[in-house]
Amino acid sequence: MQQLVEDLARSLTAVGDGLLLVVTGAGISQASGIPTFRGSEPGAVWKTTDTALATFDYFQRDPVGQWQWYLKRFESVRGARPNAAHDALVQIESWLNGNGGEFRLVTQNIDTLHEEAGSRDLIKVHGTSDRVRCSRPGCAYGSPRGSLDLSQIDFSAFLAAPDRANLPSCPDCDALLRAHVLFFDEYYLEHLDYRFAEAEELADEAHTILFVGTSFSVGITDLYLRVGQQRAVPMFAIDPAAGPIRWPGLESLAAPAEKLLPAVCSLLG
Repeated sequence: MQQLVEDLARSLTAVGDGLLLVVTGAGISQASGIPTFRGSEPGAVWKTTDTALATFDYFQRDPVGQWQWYLKRFESVRGARPNAAHDALVQIESWLNGNGGEFRLVTQNIDTLHEEAGSRDLIKVHGTSDRVRCSRPGCAYGSPRGSLDLSQIDFSAFLAAPDRANLPSCPDCDALLRAHVLFFDEYYLEHLDYRFAEAEELADEAHTILFVGTSFSVGITDLYLRVGQQRAVPMFAIDPAAGPIRWPGLESLAAPAEKLLPAVCSLLG
């Protein structure tokens, strides 16, 4: 563990006035009580749930069933609190900025733990659990730029009697509201809130890339791995279950992020 701490601290120091790109996945929130999606633990979401449920096609066929599932997910997310890994990334951001470097955080997570911890420069490429949007593209509250605060939407009638008639509708066009997340059958450019074009540019700007708690199963991580390798950028992956290196140029750090990152912060002062 100590060797991993020293190696990562040395690499972060080497960023200098360059850009550290941090990419987080569900694993960083596991210590906060939120199950991962493709992790090795028994509670991993896609081990017990068909991924087809998280598609726009499914929403169109069964909006009641999809909203029942998402509301349960959102409720569990709302009860979570940032853990030591989230806090450590805030400290690293402050430390790096104070030393002339740049810090950018791209998360695949829809929870709000990074924001609650105090992360400032955050891109949420898969959407967020605290907002919803109209299901009709082009609506003022739909794609490509509109959304609504989830806390302002009344789901009480639906929770009491879950049927289509009780689902909340758009205040502008009366179409059904949907989760403000990237479905499996959608693209990163579906909504401007995902800020994919900006996230894509970071691949060509990063001095070092640090992955935290990701299974490397989505498009954004594939992009960063591929461009990072082409540019010979130092890349690290923090994962307590890390196995053999699966990608040239990627160094696996087999340790829990909530222990490794705070230790790195202590070493950096």
